[in-house]
Amino acid sequence: MRQWKDSDLLPFAKMNADHRVMEFMLGKMTKEETCQSIEGIKKHFDAHGFGRWAVELTESGKFIGFVGISIPPYTLPFSPCVEIAWRICPEEWGRGYAPEAAKEVLRDGFERVGLEEIVSFTTLTNLKSRRVMEKLGMQHCPDQNFDHPMVPEGHRLRRHVLYRMGKSDWSAQS
Repeated sequence: MRQWKDSDLLPFAKMNADHRVMEFMLGKMTKEETCQSIEGIKKHFDAHGFGRWAVELTESGKFIGFVGISIPPYTLPFSPCVEIAWRICPEEWGRGYAPEAAKEVLRDGFERVGLEEIVSFTTLTNLKSRRVMEKLGMQHCPDQNFDHPMVPEGHRLRRHVLYRMGKSDWSAQS
C-alpha cells in the first residue's frame, strides 16, 4: 500500500469503467470522475491523516486498486463513522489481496489513528465484499441494515448491510 501516483490514473480509470468492478455501484466512472476521485482521496489524507491507499503488487509494482479508511461524505443512519472499503481489479480477485491489505488498514486505524470503531457496508447481494468483511472478523449487524441515502428509492442496490469492528474486537484477535 502506498500514496497515489499520477501513473495510477489510467489503470484506476480502466477499473472504474469495468462493469464487473462497478456491479454494486450506481454506474461506471469516466476518466474525469476517476481523476476527481483520486483528488478527493488525496484531500482526505491531507485533512485527516488517513484515507484510501493505492495497492500495488510488490513483485511488479502493478497498481491493482485501493484499500483504506475514510469518513463518508454523506450522512448515514450510524454517522459519524469511519468506513473501510476496497476496490481491486478483477484480474486479481480471489488472491487474498483485499483481506491482506484491509487487515493492515484496520491495524493502522486502531493503533496509529486511534479509532474506536470502523464500519463497512455494501449492498445485500455483494457477497464477495461481505466475505472479505467476515474474513476480517467484522460483525454483521442485521438489525442495522439500511437504505443507502445516495441510492435512489426503488433501486435494486438501495438496501445495504452494515458490519462493525470495535477497537477491543481488533485487540482480541491480534
